[in-house]
Formats: sequence, C-alpha cells, structure tokens
Amino acid sequence: MADKNRLQLNDLGLKQLLETIPSGLFVVDLERRIIFWNREAERITGYQAAETLGKHCSFLDGIECGRSCGLFDSGTPEKPINGAICRIRHKDGHYLILSKNIDLLYDGNTVIGGIESFNDCTEQKRLEESLQRQKQQLEETVRVRTADLQAERTHLRQILDAMDDLAYIVSTDYRIDFLNAAMRRTFGELCGQTCYRAIHGTDAPCTDCPWFQIRSGDTVHQTHSDFPGQRIFDVIHTPLKTPEGLQKLAVCRDITERQRAHERLLEANRQLDAFVYTVSHDLRSPLTPIIGFAEFLQNEYKDRLDAQGIELLHDIETQGQRMLALMDDLLTLSRVGHLPEVETPVNTDAILQQILFEHTQDLLTIDVRHNPLPQLLIPESLVSELLDNLITNAIRYGCPGGCGQIDIDGAVSTSGQQITICDHGPGVPESDRRRIFDVFYRGSNAKQIPGTGIGLATVQKIVRLYGGQIKLSETDGGGCTAELLFPHPASQ
Repeated sequence: MADKNRLQLNDLGLKQLLETIPSGLFVVDLERRIIFWNREAERITGYQAAETLGKHCSFLDGIECGRSCGLFDSGTPEKPINGAICRIRHKDGHYLILSKNIDLLYDGNTVIGGIESFNDCTEQKRLEESLQRQKQQLEETVRVRTADLQAERTHLRQILDAMDDLAYIVSTDYRIDFLNAAMRRTFGELCGQTCYRAIHGTDAPCTDCPWFQIRSGDTVHQTHSDFPGQRIFDVIHTPLKTPEGLQKLAVCRDITERQRAHERLLEANRQLDAFVYTVSHDLRSPLTPIIGFAEFLQNEYKDRLDAQGIELLHDIETQGQRMLALMDDLLTLSRVGHLPEVETPVNTDAILQQILFEHTQDLLTIDVRHNPLPQLLIPESLVSELLDNLITNAIRYGCPGGCGQIDIDGAVSTSGQQITICDHGPGVPESDRRRIFDVFYRGSNAKQIPGTGIGLATVQKIVRLYGGQIKLSETDGGGCTAELLFPHPASQ
C-alpha cells in the first residue's frame, strides 16, 4: 500500500467512505504531504482537493500543535488527540478556528502517515469568546455595584447610628441584620434573632407584618403600642436593596408623650365641651322666665311705669334675648362631635332648600343663585348648622339693607368635595381674617349687627372634625367668599 516515503490511497471503496464523513478530513504521508482531501474539507477551507494534493500541510498557515504539527514529532501528546483547537487560514484570507482529531496511520507496527478530521467552530468560539467577555463585564459590573451597595450600606448605617430614632434592618426570614445605636441602647444586641420574638415578644410573625407590601416596593406606616415599657412608636417600614438581597428598614419614633398629650388634650376638650354644655344649658333655663317677665311687665304694667322703667324692662328683655342666643350657640358648639357617625352621605341640596325656606323673609329682596351641592358624609344636623351659619352671615354682613346677591355653588374634583358661598357686600378686612374663626370674635364691620361671634367657630369645628378645610377670601368685584373643601366620602 505504501513505499518507503509515500503513502498511497488506492482503495476506491475507502476513498468513497472518507468522502461521506460529515467532517473535513485529510491524510498526509510521512513527509506531511497531503495525499487525500475530502469534499467537506473543500467546503470548510475553500481549497479544492486538486489544489492541496501533494502540498505540505503547512500551506494552511495554521497555528500548529507544538513547534511542528504535533503529528510525528517526538515529545508530542500520545495519539490519538481528540478535540484539539487550532487556527488555519481560509483560501480567501480570513482565519478559521477548527476543532480537530489527530491520529497516526500504521502498517503493522510501522507509522506510514497521519489522518486529521476537523470541524469549523469559528462562530461557536467567537460566541464563546463574546459570552466570556460579557461574563467578565457582568462580573465586573456586579463587583462594582456590590461595592457601591456595600458603601451605601455602610454610609446608611452610619447615618442610622447617628439618629435618635430607633432603627433596625431585617431580612426576609425575619432575622435582624442591623440595629442602630439607639435601638441597641433600648433592646440590647439582637442581631441574628427574629424581630417578632426579640422586639414584640411573640412566637410567630406579627399579623400585621408589612413584608407583603415591602416585597411590592411599598413603604408602610404603622403605629405600635406593644413596645417594652408600654411605649408607643410610629414605625415606617421601607424596602431596602442590599448586597444580601431585599431587606426591610424600620425606623421607629417614640410618640408616647405626644400621644399621651394628645389624649389629655382630647379629654380636656371633652371636659370643656361638657362644661360648656352644662353651663349653657343651666343658664338657659332661667333666661326664659326672665325674658317672659320683662315682656309681661312691659305689656301689663306700662300704665303704672314711667318711661325710664319701661326702657329698663326693654333693656332686660333685649339683653336676655342676646344671652339666650349666646347660650343656644354655645350648646350647638358643645354638641359638635358628639353625634353618631353616618354611614351614607346626606342630601345636601335638600338641607339647603330647607334653610332657604326658613330664611324666606330675610331673602325677599336678595337674589340667591345656587347650583347642586355634593353629598357629604356628615350628620344632617351638622350640615344644616354649617350651611345656616354661612348663609346667615352672607345675609347679615354681605347684603346691607337686605339687598344684594348670594351665590352658592358645589363641585367635585380629585382634591375633594367643594362648597362655596359668595356674597357681594363689603367683605371681611384682611386684618380680621386671621381671627374670624375664634370663639366670640367679631369683625370690625359687625359692631352694629346682632351676633354672638360663635357661628364661624362652630363652622370651623365641624369642618375640621370631618377632615375638611375652610378659607375666607375676597369675592371678585368685592364681597366675601367662604370656600369649604371636604375629602371624598371613601377617604373619610
């Protein structure tokens, strides 16, 4: 089959078999001259068999195995060699990366040549190299980001340590990862313990634990009264991204004294309301007969009294009526906030119609223009008190001599439910607006007009009690505009 120096492939069946192999394949003799080159080798390298036969295999200009091709040199890896990677030059000049298998051909125990099969893995290797570069870039990005997060965490913990408020960080398994100095002073060292056991003294996570909202990226505000020493804390839970993953930062502010002061204030207000109610109710009772006696004496004994006596009786009746109005207003003010809450909004338009009907005589020469009003989730009696006070003020102070115009309007927007009552009279001086809602305060233009100075204080108390706002401003063209804004019923 072969002479001393040259290997010949004369077996037609063997050639046909080698042509069908789905890999590039060539055979060399002992001088490394190519004696066979199959069709897949032609496709991969661009060289036709006629161009390669008889040529030394180094014409491929490849990066060879070892100093030579590694096929026949001593000291090269034992044959066969499988999965070797080399690079050769394609006929058009660009380089290919090949994965190849190398083996020797024997005649008995004598090496007579070599065979190499190969596949083009250029794109695969380029893809691998690209993926490797991307991996390295990603690893570097992760390293830098981790370092940034670590620096941020260190900075955050330094800030938390300097705070007077208590603060701690927990992981998703409820384990405490960090406590600031204020927290350690209060609870001691708790790192590694579960927050529900260490802080709240329970054997399971709190029923109102905010972890579900935290995982969604929400910040949660809670008030806890189960801290040691019966202290009350406002707690703000915030999602925190750390090198360890998602954690929860809880900042706790001790509001015990503020809460107790608030409760004392509420109790003082309740006692004050009770006192006002009792005093006004008890003082109101003797006023009725005093007024009645003064009227009786004026009517039945006017022939026996001189002018001065009749005038004094008239003053007694007038002052009694004034005191009775004051007691009525004080009773109304004290009752605000003591009515049961309503479950459905009231018909504000129907209440307005009733108030306008009750003021029929006052409105004979006044033009009242009104649009539909929003329904309010406020007791009907308080809505009536609120509207009656504002309309009465518009009549008394905004329509001098009983003439003028009052505009009543309502609107609903994203900011809430609005009611406006406008008059076109002299208006409220800027200097009076700061104190106009104070109890017993009466503006500079109200000296000659009957009133107790309690009406607007009652309005403000109702508005604040139901989460609203009230503002007095100047009507375009002159006059006073009262603007009321209440939250939507669903948010009250």
